Amino acid sequence: MKRCHKCGAEWVSEKRQPGVKEVCARCNAYLHCCKNCRHRDPARHNECRIPNTEWVGDRAGCNFCDEFEFKDSDAQAGRDAGKLEIARSALDELFGGNRESQAEGRDAFEKLFGDSK
Repeated sequence: MKRCHKCGAEWVSEKRQPGVKEVCARCNAYLHCCKNCRHRDPARHNECRIPNTEWVGDRAGCNFCDEFEFKDSDAQAGRDAGKLEIARSALDELFGGNRESQAEGRDAFEKLFGDSK
């Protein structure tokens, strides 16, 4: 499903891609912009997976990039959720951050430093 990068509104159209100056019906953000492109990668040079693309100063502004492809936001969200779970479990394994050990740690802290009236 193709959604606006700013407000998350679904883009419904018979066209494959939004026009260069087409805006979101809900928030008026430009749809043909880097933030809606599937090639955008902030970690890459020029924030794009396509080599030799022109520099775009405003990633949320409209642009005339021929490489633009509207990203599928729901598919990306699914991939991101999977990455988040993997990262969270790795951190929990590294630091012992599950809920039960947090409660035990809090109890031990209170026992050690709690008010001694």
